[in-house]
Amino acid sequence: MVSEKKYYVGIDIGSTASKTVVLNEGKVVDSFVLPTGWNGRETAQQIHQKLEEDGYTAAMRCVATGYGRVCVDYADKVVTEITCHGKGGWSLFEKDVTIIDVGGQDTKVIRVAQGQVTDFLMNDKCAAGTGKFIEIMANRLGATLEELYQLAEDGEPLSISAMCTVFAESEVISHIGMGKKREDIAAGVIHSVATRVSGLASRFGIGGDLALTGGLCDSPYFIRILSEKLERPVQTHPFARYAGALGAALTAERRRA
Repeated sequence: MVSEKKYYVGIDIGSTASKTVVLNEGKVVDSFVLPTGWNGRETAQQIHQKLEEDGYTAAMRCVATGYGRVCVDYADKVVTEITCHGKGGWSLFEKDVTIIDVGGQDTKVIRVAQGQVTDFLMNDKCAAGTGKFIEIMANRLGATLEELYQLAEDGEPLSISAMCTVFAESEVISHIGMGKKREDIAAGVIHSVATRVSGLASRFGIGGDLALTGGLCDSPYFIRILSEKLERPVQTHPFARYAGALGAALTAERRRA
C-alpha cells in the first residue's frame, strides 16, 4: 500500500542552530533555520508549529538528527549526525568526497563513497575548533559573526595557540588589554579555528575532493584560510549548511521512516 504521506521532513537540532528541510517528490520545497537556544525541546516545538502552519504535518514523515535529535518527540525516527551528513553531502556534491562539518559543538570529518559513509573522525573534546568558539570570540570583540569575518579579512593574524576555549579566550582578552587591533585579533581567531580543523582532517587522512558543511560554509574567508592550511581546495555548496537536515529528509523519504 502506498503511503499517503508525501512530505518528508529532516530536522537537524544543532547546539547553536536548528535546520529543517522539507522534501516533496524528491525536491526541496522548504527549508529554514531557527536558533536552538537553551532548550532543544522548545526549539523542536517551534519547528513543529511552523511546519503545522505551513501545512506539512498532516502528510509528514519526519527524521531527526543532530545534537538534540532526541528532543524531537514527534519524529518517526532519529538518526546519527554522521549518517545524515554523509547522505546530505553525497546528494549535494554528487561524488565521492571527504566532508568537513564544523558545527557549534564539534567538528567531524566524514568520508563518503558511493553514497555511503566509509569512515569518520570526530573531535568533541573542546569547542576551540568549532563554530561556538568563533561565536564566543565575536561577542568578546563586540562584533557579529559577519563583522568578525570582515574584520579578519583586513587583519594580520595574531597567535592564539591554546587548545582549550577558556585559555584561548584568555589569550584574546590579553590581546585586547594590550591594545592590539580588532582586525588582527579577529584574523587570529579564524586562523586558530582553521588550524585545528585542518589538523583534525590531516590526522584523519585526506584524499580526493574536500567539501565544507556547517555554519562556517557561508564564510568565503574561512574557506580560503582552511584551503591554504590544507594545501588543497575546499569546496562548498549554497545549501551546505543544511546537509544534516537534508540527509535526514532523504532518510525519511527513502526508508519511509
